[in-house]
Amino acid sequence: MLNNKKIIVVMPAYNAEKTLEKTYKQIPFNIVDDVILVDDKSSDQTVMKAKELGIRIFIHKKNKGYGASQKTCYKKALDLKADIVVILHPDYQYDPRLITTMSSLIAENIYDVVIASRILGGKAIKNGMPIYKYVFNRILTFIENLMIGEEISEYHTGYRAFSKGVLQSLPLEKNSDNFVFDNQMLLQILFLDFKVGEISCPTRYNDDSSSINFWQSLKYGFGVLKTALQYVLAKKKILENSIFTKK
Repeated sequence: MLNNKKIIVVMPAYNAEKTLEKTYKQIPFNIVDDVILVDDKSSDQTVMKAKELGIRIFIHKKNKGYGASQKTCYKKALDLKADIVVILHPDYQYDPRLITTMSSLIAENIYDVVIASRILGGKAIKNGMPIYKYVFNRILTFIENLMIGEEISEYHTGYRAFSKGVLQSLPLEKNSDNFVFDNQMLLQILFLDFKVGEISCPTRYNDDSSSINFWQSLKYGFGVLKTALQYVLAKKKILENSIFTKK
């Protein structure tokens, strides 16, 4: 705990057998109270590895998608009375040791949401981010900032921490079950005027890290642009959208 806030780490998992243990062992358990893993019908031994590590596990009986896994993660964390929830991918791409800093910024009531940006620090490519991903990231982030009037360094990181109040306010069930869920969720947070902070996150890319391919990235990009347009229309009260409402 930090400031008597219960901290739960959630991990949406799909075929994370090779990287789960080293990710889990770097979680700062001096402040983290519980860890939840939601397995999205992995075809490897992710569930068995999680059981060996003693992680609390919830299993989807069929593959539902990355967004659907997050929906389950947050619901289960709130059911366990979490005050702060940190989403950490079990593929060892993000550094678990940053959980302390991210959680502290929320526990001290500085921010409602903290995102770990791979772009701050300027070493994303040096750390292995594929060039096409970096280019897509920068273009989409520039367009989104221009459209919605923000100055966020990256909209596309999957490493984030949330206060309980944020998760209780967002209509997450109305979001996509796929990768664009992340972008929808962040824009919902901005739409409701929650305080968002960023920290720099050194990112690791290796053969075992999960990654969406070029065509999935392209589909995600169009989804991001659609979400940004929906945000603008809803914010200007031109066209209401169900994802941009308070729960």
